[in-house]
Amino acid sequence: MAIISKEQKDFFDAEGYLVVENLISSNEVEYYDSIYNSFLDNSIDASRYRSDLSGSDGEKEKITQIMVPSKLVPELLQRPIHQKALQISKELMGDDIELDFDMMINKAPHTNTITPWHQDAAYWIDMPDRRAASCWTAIDHAYKENGCMWYTPKSHLHPVLPHEQTGNKGALKCNGSEENSVFIELQPGSCVFHQGGTLHYSRGNSTDNNRRALITNFRPKAMIQLERKKGVDHTGEREIRK
Repeated sequence: MAIISKEQKDFFDAEGYLVVENLISSNEVEYYDSIYNSFLDNSIDASRYRSDLSGSDGEKEKITQIMVPSKLVPELLQRPIHQKALQISKELMGDDIELDFDMMINKAPHTNTITPWHQDAAYWIDMPDRRAASCWTAIDHAYKENGCMWYTPKSHLHPVLPHEQTGNKGALKCNGSEENSVFIELQPGSCVFHQGGTLHYSRGNSTDNNRRALITNFRPKAMIQLERKKGVDHTGEREIRK
């Protein structure tokens, strides 16, 4: 049974993003809340895959990124976010779609550090089949003040913009603006899918609480095999690909 409608697929194709409310239930969110905190407090040692996207060299992480958490906790692959996001990605892009990689991104309280405007495709090698979708699932309520996502509609229909790297091996960045973009506020367990070429960013977190998200990324099986053949496994190196 399909999860999304033809109208939703058409919107994703035309605008480059798609909101899906209540991807998982409130009870299921509790599982992710617990395991996410185990990653953040180092009860689960993810040091080899962990970095600060802000590029800061300070003691406090501002934007914690943990790549490939399912390598450390394989049961995540069988849990609802991975399973439902995969089904929706197949409905959006085709039956040859598979999970490429996953990651956790948390904005710590009172860090007020933006995630700069960028397109995910700037991180990736050039591939003959560019179908790709990222599913950004909110573990906390995501809203303007704590850093919900902003998207520039139809930006995926144009070539990837020039990007540069922020300091100390931080995130990639390019030119973008809130003026021609939309912000997506999400309740815990809801998500937004966006395409590889969709321009997006988020404001800093000025609140008392974390802003946690679990991101799953999907593309055709043949393109995943091509990536691996070329040594790309998304374990944390952030550089502009040619």
